[in-house]
Amino acid sequence: MENNEKKLGFFGLVFLIIGAMIGGGVFSLPSQLAEGAGPFAIMIGWLITGIGVFGLAFVYQMLSSKKPDLTGGIFSYASEGFGKYIGFNSAWIYWLSSIFGDVAYATLIFGSLSYFFNIFNPNGNNWPSIIGGSLIIWVVNFLVLKGVKEAVLVNAIVTISKILPIILFIIVCIVFFNFKNFTFEFWGNPHLGGIFTQVKSTMIAALWSFVGIEGAVVVSGRAKSQKDVGKATIVGLSSAIAIYILITILALGVMKRPELASLHNPSLAYILQAAIGKWGAIIINIGLIIALTGALLGWTVITAELPYVAAKSGVMPKILAKENKFESPSISLWLTTIVTQILLLFSHFSNSGYQVLYTIASTAILIPYFLSALYSLKLTFTEGKNNFKLKDCIISIIAVIYTVWILYAAGVKYILLNCILFAIGLIFFIWAKKERKEKLFDAWYEVIIAIIIVILGILAIYLLATGKVSAF
Repeated sequence: MENNEKKLGFFGLVFLIIGAMIGGGVFSLPSQLAEGAGPFAIMIGWLITGIGVFGLAFVYQMLSSKKPDLTGGIFSYASEGFGKYIGFNSAWIYWLSSIFGDVAYATLIFGSLSYFFNIFNPNGNNWPSIIGGSLIIWVVNFLVLKGVKEAVLVNAIVTISKILPIILFIIVCIVFFNFKNFTFEFWGNPHLGGIFTQVKSTMIAALWSFVGIEGAVVVSGRAKSQKDVGKATIVGLSSAIAIYILITILALGVMKRPELASLHNPSLAYILQAAIGKWGAIIINIGLIIALTGALLGWTVITAELPYVAAKSGVMPKILAKENKFESPSISLWLTTIVTQILLLFSHFSNSGYQVLYTIASTAILIPYFLSALYSLKLTFTEGKNNFKLKDCIISIIAVIYTVWILYAAGVKYILLNCILFAIGLIFFIWAKKERKEKLFDAWYEVIIAIIIVILGILAIYLLATGKVSAF
């Protein structure tokens, strides 16, 4: 059993969530949103995103309260609600989504370092950047091997440190805010398309900034009190959304939309450079490097937890359930780091690696989000009339609609690419079932879903092989 001193309190969970969310995404938000939308559409996009992610946050708060025994978080909700195969897919794709996110962060770290050292390139994917990223990934691996508690404490310190450049950015932008810049192309222009198209273009980048809202739930088994899990999720999310909206709106007042859209990552650095000079960009780049390092720490804790919990629940191979003397999921962590290393090497061959990586990561994580929201909705109708709460039902419906909408906004290409990942996962699911001598599928619909996934995965591979779809 775990020593209670190793468990996380309220503030540890809050720092973990904020540290996981406020990573590279916030430092590139203005240019990514301005690339496809005018100020009005961006504000509508934030309204939709805010409603959707708050819906998801309240869903996780409700689930942690109603089902405190389901300490596996995202995986356990899907498994409990829809069976082990669906639960496995939720854990599998969440794990891979987190890995893609880690690789995206690693490339962005060295893209930021290229501002100071010419040996690295702005995309963060030339060979010196790959070598540097590999070193960071393995250092984080050994840090987390020493125990989740130690990594979370470091993450708390990093979270406090990285907020300071963001606060500076907000203050400077308030001083230099020009309403004429903000209203320039307020409704967009014909090249951007209609308002609907513009709003849709903001969805993935906005969601990417909020990935991590479920962070406390994923490590809920290591929380001192399950009541802290839901509270920490809401506090962490509220802090993040306030920062994101301020940064985006203020940036549109410092530079015009077309100027923002043309900036390289991290756009916050170049906005601050335009306002107060080169030293502003230096501060932002240093802050970004700290933020990304912190995000890697937070996500490594979360990422390694998923295969470990899934293995203990019987849907992944038993070997992934092993712990070391620090009670860290060591085998799961080693596998996570190796896969991260492989994907980092592949990123060398991409011209727009960071954007593609975070789009794949965001699209993938929507599936676990959708299943969690759907399970929450299911609970409102299966708990009995005496326990039915209209508020819970409405919140769950909002979260379900939001996740479906984002999947639509992501497009068919990324859905198909994720089907390849799901199809590969079937191998691990079969392995786990065979070694436990269990029946492969428990329901007829699981068989149908598996067949559809394999067919779509094969189709996606064909489209990749023929050049009709590109992975990077």
